[in-house]
Amino acid sequence: MPATRRHRASRPQETALSSIATILPLAADESGFHTPSIADFFPAPLLFEGTIFEFNRMQLVRVVAVVALVTIMVLAARRAKLVPGRGQNVVELLLDFVRVNVAEDIIGKEKAHKYVALLTTIFFAILAFNITGIVPGLNIAGTSLIGLPVMLALWVYVMYLGAGVRAHGLGGFLKTSLFPPGVPPFLYVLLTPVEFLTVFILRPVTLAIRLMANMVAGHLMLVLCFAATDFFVRSMSGMSVFAVPSLLGGFAITLFEVFVAALQAYIFVVLAAVYISLSISDEH
Repeated sequence: MPATRRHRASRPQETALSSIATILPLAADESGFHTPSIADFFPAPLLFEGTIFEFNRMQLVRVVAVVALVTIMVLAARRAKLVPGRGQNVVELLLDFVRVNVAEDIIGKEKAHKYVALLTTIFFAILAFNITGIVPGLNIAGTSLIGLPVMLALWVYVMYLGAGVRAHGLGGFLKTSLFPPGVPPFLYVLLTPVEFLTVFILRPVTLAIRLMANMVAGHLMLVLCFAATDFFVRSMSGMSVFAVPSLLGGFAITLFEVFVAALQAYIFVVLAAVYISLSISDEH
């Protein structure tokens, strides 16, 4: 085909594409299509704006999660029976899971009892904060802003450093942590800086970032799917057929987020137990 004919044939396609590219942003703007962004995680203040007591939606979500978790635990404890019901079964199953499958399996039965309360509290707290991301009316995970993951990571950091110092003394802990046994001395020039970064910097940093990043990604995906569904249904009647896959995708991601919420709580508490175990063991 000559160049002029190819050019003429492509012009209707170019015109159609440019029209769609022009119409979509206009339709999105007119319909109020909510594009997920980092601004979702920094909501406007609800109370005491401009003061140190400023209270926003993220803090409200965290308060709701704490109140719900404490209420569930108090009711489970007060209504405990010899023959447990469904709710008591679920709570006891999770408690036993953390005690046996995490604390005792990783740290050891003789030493695990000292850390069961810590690990159980962290597991249930992260699970409660994570699950708010799929609760209607809350719709954002309490751990999707870095402050809370950092506080939890620092709690684990202080605990495993303190456990190591109590077990070996300060000098012994530094020796076992920074100078792995069985390694030729000349390799310490390379290994010791790496071990220092791992023990004192990377462990808490990766704990916090891993938790936050997963919750942020889940929120953005959920908002994108459900906002797209609303956009297709209300604003572009000719394209409403696309609302079905976006809605189904939103429900699928919601179910996946339940799994991710539990998985991230599990990973966090397992790594906390591993770090404590490494700190109190004689050899790393």
